[in-house]
Amino acid sequence: MIHTRSGRSRRAASALFRALGLLLLALVLAWGCAKPVAPPAPPPPKVERPSLEPLSVEQALQRVGQMHPSTQGLTSWRDLEPGLKANLAYVSGKPARDVAVDRPGLRLTWGAVRQTLEDLLGALPYLDDDPALLARVFAWFPVEQQDTLVTGYYEPLLDASLEPDPDFPYAIYSQPKDMLVADLGEFHSRWKGHKLHYRLTRNGIKPYHSRGEIDFGGALKGKGAELAWVKDPIDLYFLHIQGSGRLILPDGSVKHVLYANKNGRELAMLGRTVINRGYLTRDEASMPRIRSFVQQNPHLAKDLLSADLSYVFFRLSDVGPFGSMGSLLTPMTSIAVDRSLIPLGAALAMTTPLPVPKQGGPARLSGLMLAQDTGGAIVGNHVDLFCGAGVYAEFVSGRMKNPGQLHILVSSRALADLPPPTPGNGAAAKNGNGAAAKNGNGAAAKNGNGAANGHGSKNGNGNGNGAPTP
Repeated sequence: MIHTRSGRSRRAASALFRALGLLLLALVLAWGCAKPVAPPAPPPPKVERPSLEPLSVEQALQRVGQMHPSTQGLTSWRDLEPGLKANLAYVSGKPARDVAVDRPGLRLTWGAVRQTLEDLLGALPYLDDDPALLARVFAWFPVEQQDTLVTGYYEPLLDASLEPDPDFPYAIYSQPKDMLVADLGEFHSRWKGHKLHYRLTRNGIKPYHSRGEIDFGGALKGKGAELAWVKDPIDLYFLHIQGSGRLILPDGSVKHVLYANKNGRELAMLGRTVINRGYLTRDEASMPRIRSFVQQNPHLAKDLLSADLSYVFFRLSDVGPFGSMGSLLTPMTSIAVDRSLIPLGAALAMTTPLPVPKQGGPARLSGLMLAQDTGGAIVGNHVDLFCGAGVYAEFVSGRMKNPGQLHILVSSRALADLPPPTPGNGAAAKNGNGAAAKNGNGAAAKNGNGAANGHGSKNGNGNGNGAPTP
């Protein structure tokens, strides 16, 4: 029995070894026939935005040689003083060490923006005689490597009545009492900066009334929200796009009508709707052409206007218009900006072509700009120029969609006082504007010439200009 068990054990072990051998041989053959596994692909190289280096003094002097206050409708550089003081008041309310903008090659604190505005105010009395101070005292940082898109907005003039009148059938509404607004950021951090505009119904909350429901369905009629009445629904629509305007009343007096709130519904610009439906091409869709098309096709007006669900509510004032900073806007000087690229309150130099009406006007604007406004469609390398009120302003803003060269001005004193930049954002300047300091802000000028020493587009209703850009 012992011998038999030993034989069986040897035979079992032998069978096991043969099975293991066959399995090992199969694995080897499979390994030899298998395709080699490719190593993992290396991660794509990190693409960093090019660093912004300021112009050299020589380059800035060339730009200054093209500048003149008359291209902005100003008689002197001193005319900028009220706007500059408004910017300074706004910026002075910000913590000096907080960062206003942090981009490759340009990191500015609010303190640096304040110092720059102080120095520019100090230089104003001398600029008419010595404009080269702008090149010697200030570093010129490009907003982007590419040209900036410059559009325009304006204050439309509307014949209106503050009392019901058959000749003025279309209402301008103030903010309705039944519209409620919730700050969604209070519910969750992911919704910070977002608001919900709604109304209460028997079936719960609902989106607030759309443009079609208000203007063509009478949703607010008789509810006491009427502020004034106008003659033309197309004029009313463009008032909504601009966000502010002037009402010319029957007795000749004037009232400003200013943005108060919006209904929070989806925006669909009239120009984009007209293009998408094949009525006009992109090249044809200027503000005057869009207005003309809708007026010549009244049977389409209700449907085209109602496609834009967004709606703006207003308030009356004896003065205006005001930008996002809360200060009065200056024609051909105030611009709406994207605050991620340009700090609100900053001073800039800009050169851009201008549309010229038949009666004449400057073909180019080349002057000093004040960042005093924002807009729902002013995103990225795009600014909106406030053109003022009247026929000329309407003409320019309605056709303004041009490339511009835009530079943020930073004074020598401000550059010298900046803290170190965020790692990776610095870039040593290599031009004549001064030393390649490790602050990544280009350079603090060493010439010793340092001076001693807040629209309609904010309604989010589009690009803030007269031409609803597709």
